[in-house]
Amino acid sequence: MQHTLVALVDDQPGVLNRVASLFRRRAFNIESLTVGHTDQPGISRMTIVIDNTQTNAERVTANLYKLVNVIQVSDLAELPTVSRDLALIKVSAPPDHRAEIMQLVDVFRARIVDVTNDSLIIEITGDSEKIDGFVEVMRPFGILEMVRTGLVAMVRGSQTVAGFGSNGNGKNGNDQH
Repeated sequence: MQHTLVALVDDQPGVLNRVASLFRRRAFNIESLTVGHTDQPGISRMTIVIDNTQTNAERVTANLYKLVNVIQVSDLAELPTVSRDLALIKVSAPPDHRAEIMQLVDVFRARIVDVTNDSLIIEITGDSEKIDGFVEVMRPFGILEMVRTGLVAMVRGSQTVAGFGSNGNGKNGNDQH
C-alpha cells in the first residue's frame, strides 16, 4: 500500500538534500517526491510517496521530524484526497499515425503542447493509473521521451494538512509571533 506523506519545511537551501539523505541513510525507498512553494512565504511543501510494504510510514514520519527544517508531517493515506500527476510525453508521430494519436489524446483528455514534422509532445494530468494507461496506449507509436512530475496531493474539503492553512500565523498554525 502506498502512503502519501506531506511535509511542510523551511524554504531554505539544503533542505531537500537533508530529506533525501535521511531516506538514503535509513534505506527508505521513495516512490515519488515533489517539492514546491506554498501560499506561506518561507514554507515549502514536499509530497513524498512511499510503499508501506517496504517502508513503514510511521518510521519515516518520526525520522522526518528529527530534521531541524521540518515543520509538519502528515500521512494522507486514510484521508480523502485529491491527487494528480503530470506527464509530458514525446511520441513519434508520422503523418499516417497523427490522426489516431490525436483521437487517443482526446479520449484521455490530454493536450498536445508541441508539434513537429515527426513528433508530438503531449501533456496529461490525472491519477497515476490514468497516466500509466495513456503511456501504454502510446507505446506502440514510439515514445521518444517522457517525464513525470510525481504525485501532488491535498486533503479534500476545507480541512488542511494537520492544522496548517492560510491563517497567516506561522509555521504550524499554533505559533503566535
